[in-house]
Amino acid sequence: MSHDDFDQEPIRGLPEMLPEGETILWQGAPYWWALTKESLSFKWVAGYFLILFGWRAIVAGSTMSVIEAMTAASFYLVLGAVACIMLILTGWAQAKSTVYTITNRRVIMRVGAALTMTLNFPFTQIAAANLTTRKDGSGTIALQTLGETRFGYLTLWPHLRPWRITRTEPALRCIPQAAKVARLMAEVAEPEISQPRVARIDPAHATPNVASLAAAE
Repeated sequence: MSHDDFDQEPIRGLPEMLPEGETILWQGAPYWWALTKESLSFKWVAGYFLILFGWRAIVAGSTMSVIEAMTAASFYLVLGAVACIMLILTGWAQAKSTVYTITNRRVIMRVGAALTMTLNFPFTQIAAANLTTRKDGSGTIALQTLGETRFGYLTLWPHLRPWRITRTEPALRCIPQAAKVARLMAEVAEPEISQPRVARIDPAHATPNVASLAAAE
């Protein structure tokens, strides 16, 4: 019997229904091969084992024939193939379990292959969004968030901007047509962040000017 861990989601990628007035404008997920290459350093791992194979074959070639030397070094090819297959499966699982959502009010990220979590980033809490693209049109949109909330690097990996450890930046990683998605985000975020936010303040804990405004309510 097939089983889907996300059957309970009322809307794909969302833990609950959206509030009235909020609509989904875009949903997507990482391109699994790009995520594998970029976040898991697939090429570096594959190259490392190829170098080990070549080095072992050259060393063994001084005392045996070429065929025998390559056979003796083939252990590194097998080990490298196993490592690469594991990286591919990890990248595929991460991409399959991820859903990025952009609404007219926020960015929502459902991430995690083993431990799933949903992150919400209202546009009013996003200071900047940085786009990086590749030749195939895929790319990453990294979010610089406001406030004191911190995200653990390992907890959020690989859905973050690489090497931003002290101040992690959640990211829509390796998505297709990244430039188009970034333009959409900019268009819907601008009117949202330009709207003033009015909050009720306790006059007893406010500055004099703010207290007078709060009392006037």
